[in-house]
Amino acid sequence: MIDSSTIETDRLRLIALGAADAEPLRRLTDDPAIIDAVSFLRAPFSLADATALIAQNGNGRDLYRGIWRRADNLLVGVIGSHLRGTGAVEIGYWIGTAFQRQGYAHEAALAVVARLRAATPSPRIVAECRPENRASWRVLERLGFRPTDAPGARPGRVELVLPR
Repeated sequence: MIDSSTIETDRLRLIALGAADAEPLRRLTDDPAIIDAVSFLRAPFSLADATALIAQNGNGRDLYRGIWRRADNLLVGVIGSHLRGTGAVEIGYWIGTAFQRQGYAHEAALAVVARLRAATPSPRIVAECRPENRASWRVLERLGFRPTDAPGARPGRVELVLPR
């Protein structure tokens, strides 16, 4: 089980998505640029899709947190933590198009990684990214992730691991 408590940073509040967040999640995510980048999202991303994604928070393996800007309580992105096999946690994120290139992905991922490390001293933390997604690749590299020799589980993606 992944710790679902709220995480706060200087600019952000990372809160487990709940039923009341379905419409803001739909608005943020129903964007071709996001849907094309995240393999499990479909177009159009409907309210039912948002509700189904949020419902995964109850399965004990997946946790989707909203990335809320503290200044105005606006949803700017989503970051997920997902149990993968024995002792591995995968992180992934998307940031709304209007909010990209402002450091939100790095700030949110840094905070989630710190929480994962505090909860379990030696988890294997992984991510998957398409090499051509340079912005996301740079975020992961800044966090210390390094590509492995393994392909990702999703088509066209490379697995990256954060050294312990």
